[in-house]
Amino acid sequence: MVKAILFDFWGTLVENGVWSPIKQVRNILDLKLPFPEYVVRMERAMMTTEFKELKDAFNAVYQEFNTNVNEQNIEKLVGLWNKSWMLAKPYPKVTEMLHQLKSKYKLILVSNSDCISIERVLDKFELRNLFDNIFLSYKVGLIKTDKNFFKHVLSELGLNVEDCIMVGDSIQSDVMSAKRIGMKAILIDRKNNRDFQPKIKDLRELENII
Repeated sequence: MVKAILFDFWGTLVENGVWSPIKQVRNILDLKLPFPEYVVRMERAMMTTEFKELKDAFNAVYQEFNTNVNEQNIEKLVGLWNKSWMLAKPYPKVTEMLHQLKSKYKLILVSNSDCISIERVLDKFELRNLFDNIFLSYKVGLIKTDKNFFKHVLSELGLNVEDCIMVGDSIQSDVMSAKRIGMKAILIDRKNNRDFQPKIKDLRELENII
């Protein structure tokens, strides 16, 4: 029996204010390595430490990829990232559905995120109180693709994998990471263009699958 639902944040509950900021960072840095490898390295560099400023976070990304720091591009990256969180907003009906689900399940937020953008969006839309617990990569020191991330979450919650289900928009970061430790997971595919099961297009479909 499911006791807790773990939700990803970006792309699952909240829409970025600009098109795929992580992909845009890759383009600005002109990196040619495969996206799955890039995203893991990028998120580990930027989202497992509490940086004082976004500029420091992007300097860490440059260092991760052994790329000479370009100050002009750093400013461009910071501007992109700030625009994304400033224009971000919850998907339609998300707040309403979380309120409904909260009456039946523990709601847990798990997200790979830098230390600035997610905190500001949580406050802006008053989302914190919708979750019983919040686990952010920059605080945990791990990203979700590290199997110890979900182990840490379960340990902190005092729950078993059978008690939880993960909901996210990334097959690699959310679904497969949860399944790797035996947790059930559901893909949210709002555009309905990915051949994967189980999946939902909208949070309103979630309880039918649970």
